[in-house]
Amino acid sequence: MEYRELPHGGEKISVLGLGMGYISGTTEEIAEVIRTAIKNGINYFDLAAAERAPYVGYAEAFAGQRDKIYTQMHFGATYENGKYGWTRDLATIKRVFEWELDLFQTDYTDMGFIHCTDDMDDLQTIKRNGIWDYMKELKAEGKIRHLGFSSHNPEVARRLLDTGMMDMCMFSINPAYDYEKGDEYGIGEVQERARFYRDCESMGVGISVMKPFGGGQLLDAKLSPFKQALTKNQCIQYALDRPAVMTVLPGIRNMQDLEEILSYAKATAEERDYSVIGNFTPQKAYGTCVYCNHCQPCPAGLNVGLINKYYDLAKAGDIMAVGHYQKLNRHADDCIKCGHCEARCPFHVKQETRMEEIAVYFKQCDK
Repeated sequence: MEYRELPHGGEKISVLGLGMGYISGTTEEIAEVIRTAIKNGINYFDLAAAERAPYVGYAEAFAGQRDKIYTQMHFGATYENGKYGWTRDLATIKRVFEWELDLFQTDYTDMGFIHCTDDMDDLQTIKRNGIWDYMKELKAEGKIRHLGFSSHNPEVARRLLDTGMMDMCMFSINPAYDYEKGDEYGIGEVQERARFYRDCESMGVGISVMKPFGGGQLLDAKLSPFKQALTKNQCIQYALDRPAVMTVLPGIRNMQDLEEILSYAKATAEERDYSVIGNFTPQKAYGTCVYCNHCQPCPAGLNVGLINKYYDLAKAGDIMAVGHYQKLNRHADDCIKCGHCEARCPFHVKQETRMEEIAVYFKQCDK
């Protein structure tokens, strides 16, 4: 296993980590998967799940091995009803954190992350209602070793970097989200994302990567915006080659998924080589939203790229994406069908029809 050193702190973090969003099975099965991961050198674990049940399996696996692992806990994810929820209520956040510490029999988390901050209004809420002050207090007490955040939005993420207090962040990185084909297609958020990675590196802020496979879309030619499948090893290597990246956190379901991820450590250079993406032409992506936000600003205030991203992730089985969509200030049914986005889209996506489809989908999720 390869390890990378966190600039602020010096922790040696495995380049392969694990997300727990998709894991399932009995407590014993989950515990065995995590023990196997640790035996194979994985030491970094994100602790945001689709439901509460897997936590017990993780706790059993972590028992007696606290000095071998790094935990990434999210302040704003809640499981008080058994399923994943999202909150900005300070009392709830405090209650969840104390529950996690008690369950894992520890008195600290290595990484304390503001959970899923994707818009400016939400960032202001975090500052106003005491969440940020609470986390800084925990940092001073040693209950959080490193402050950080998770986000899908490079503009918001950059604002958090500007606090000068961040040591780590969680960001979605893969070839589809970073899509670019020459200067002609250096559009929208593409350069902003690249600049964010470089800023993290220059500021000594590490990145843990979520969604390395684009919610599974990049592994399926029918779903990929490139109309061609990539392998897991190609996607992992792509993420690891971005500036500031410490570790890649694929979501796994079971032991088979873990074994597939671990195969990266033994993969040849040819098996990891992702240079094939240089052959993907923009025309191959026509009709598919790649979340570039070249359509911004939307006259109705919609974050078109983020709405599309949450929709695609939700359809691919990411339960947490539903909650992330619901907390947006503007939703698909707020579309006024003015034609602005379709006129500006370089990939000719029919967003007005797409917004109708997305609105129906998420309304069904509310039932």
